[in-house]
Amino acid sequence: MSGLTGGSELGLDWLLPCPADFRLLVRALASAERPGEAAMALAQYGMGVNALNQLAKALNNFRADGRSLVPLSPFRLGLLGTGTLDLIAPQLMASAARHGLDLICVTAPYGQLVQQAFDPASTINRAGCDAVLLALDYQDLPLAVAQTTDSAGTVEASLAFVRGLRNNLRRHGEARVIVQTLAEPMVTMFGHFDARRASTLLARVRAFNQALALDLADGEDILLDVAALAATVGTVNWFSPSQWHFAKMTVATACQPLYADHVCRVLGALWGKAKRCLVLDLDNTLWGGVIGDEGMDGIRLGQGDPIGEAHLALQRYALMLHERGIVLAVCSKNEEAVARQVFREHPDMLLREEHIAVFQANWVDKASNIRAIAHELSLGLSSFVFVDDNPAERAIVRQRLPEVAVPELPADPALYERVLAAAGYFEAITFSQEDAARTGFYRDNARRAQLLEQSGDLGAYLASLNMQLNFAPFDEIGRQRIVQLISKSNQFNLTTRRYGAVEVEAMAQDPDLITLQVRLSDCFGDNGMISVIILRPSTRDGEADVMDIDLWLMSCRVLGRRVEDAVLNEISRLARERGVGWLRGVFIPTDRNMIVRDHYAGLGFASDGQDADGATYWRWSTSDVRPAPPMHVTRSGFPEGGKQDS
Repeated sequence: MSGLTGGSELGLDWLLPCPADFRLLVRALASAERPGEAAMALAQYGMGVNALNQLAKALNNFRADGRSLVPLSPFRLGLLGTGTLDLIAPQLMASAARHGLDLICVTAPYGQLVQQAFDPASTINRAGCDAVLLALDYQDLPLAVAQTTDSAGTVEASLAFVRGLRNNLRRHGEARVIVQTLAEPMVTMFGHFDARRASTLLARVRAFNQALALDLADGEDILLDVAALAATVGTVNWFSPSQWHFAKMTVATACQPLYADHVCRVLGALWGKAKRCLVLDLDNTLWGGVIGDEGMDGIRLGQGDPIGEAHLALQRYALMLHERGIVLAVCSKNEEAVARQVFREHPDMLLREEHIAVFQANWVDKASNIRAIAHELSLGLSSFVFVDDNPAERAIVRQRLPEVAVPELPADPALYERVLAAAGYFEAITFSQEDAARTGFYRDNARRAQLLEQSGDLGAYLASLNMQLNFAPFDEIGRQRIVQLISKSNQFNLTTRRYGAVEVEAMAQDPDLITLQVRLSDCFGDNGMISVIILRPSTRDGEADVMDIDLWLMSCRVLGRRVEDAVLNEISRLARERGVGWLRGVFIPTDRNMIVRDHYAGLGFASDGQDADGATYWRWSTSDVRPAPPMHVTRSGFPEGGKQDS
């Protein structure tokens, strides 16, 4: 099977080839001080089925021995569908490490699709899964009927069957469901005429896939577009009749590593691990040639030149990412004025200065420049993808900044766009207006960082921002963004509890809870929704005047502006109005939220003990008030309506 660029039989072309001594590297994990970190590094290779199985076995051994797999985040996935899914489970577990997940797969007996979904006591429903992968094939559905005149009926019946599976998995197992589209059949009835005749299997499968995407559009469940994935490698490669008849495998062995990666990138996006910033080299990456040597007239960029068109295609893809909210930055060894001139003056340049949030063109090493970009944007290094044509530069960044994703680029620049897109670094499971505006948020954040450096005085800097804070309870308008923040926020998240759209809607209607969404704007622009808080009455006996801070998360891009002081004053006010005297906060440590380990202590909470799992508890009197920086506070959506404070 040819890969996406013709250079890899696995189709994992953005990854480094698996080394010949991979088995020895896996064995060496046993002596690693941090096996989770070491396993994540090994998972960056383009592993085949055997290598994936070897890594999965090592991960299972670590779990059996009780060894920590930090920084991998735990995720429990149920596997339900056609075929022998036990065979794909190890490949999913190993691929998940590439996406920062410690994946445990829960499988069910073969042929138990309906029983597992509808029985509340089934293996899948009792497993406490974070998500269930519904890996169906058209052979499971009424679509597979050989002859029918009611094509629309079979499509609707198939859709209703899948809807019933989804609803029962959510009802009994409380898990989100990832539903696959159907790979198209290889065998046709009429040949090319199949697409025009609604009664053919090909036409029914296509109609079902389209209807399924629409059916999932407004719900919590997630689409995995297997039909599109199979088309990229060729359906004839995707499905092996001999492997199906011999072992009931719906995905051919050669395609399983690619399939596993696509499943796991969706899981990673669900857990907030998708990348947010694309850092681009310039010479021989965004254009052909070296601008410092060849000048504006000498570089290759634009239509009519095959090399110039290839680099233009990468720019076009970067611009598409920018338009959907991915932050763009430049990291290049160049004279800044010379590099910026291309963005300003070259007539064929698609990317312009206004598209770039941070522009680092100097003679400092690129790892240090990427750190500087991360600092200006207030983003963790794990949010970055670095694209550079130079293998030596890629190797240095991989070595010094292992958190940064660095795709392996082929020699031919015509393939840059395809390889970067195939890597799936920026996988999305939702999309909101705030996502589209994110690039502006981070560009403004870089300007704020520059202002702070110039002012030198934090108090004067905060006053100069002219911050405006709005508090509102959960509502329908903000629900999508609230759910997105809850699923994505890992660093400034005191408990990292996850709630879906259905749960958030129920919380908004629960009179016993206090819910809060917080929006911030300042002189540089609108930051959008930057914080989500959930308070619930204490469940401890004799604590009627205590509310627990079930969830407190904030966007890291507002760190350092003391917005948390104003938020604490607001939740104290809301609790006090209910006659509640105390707030109790809990910090549940994870590998990624240690930056807020001292959050409650820094705000003046009193220590209230620690449990056996390392969670620390803190108390705050609602009669206390924190000194907050100057900001204008508004409230909307509360019963008293629209009240304003200074």
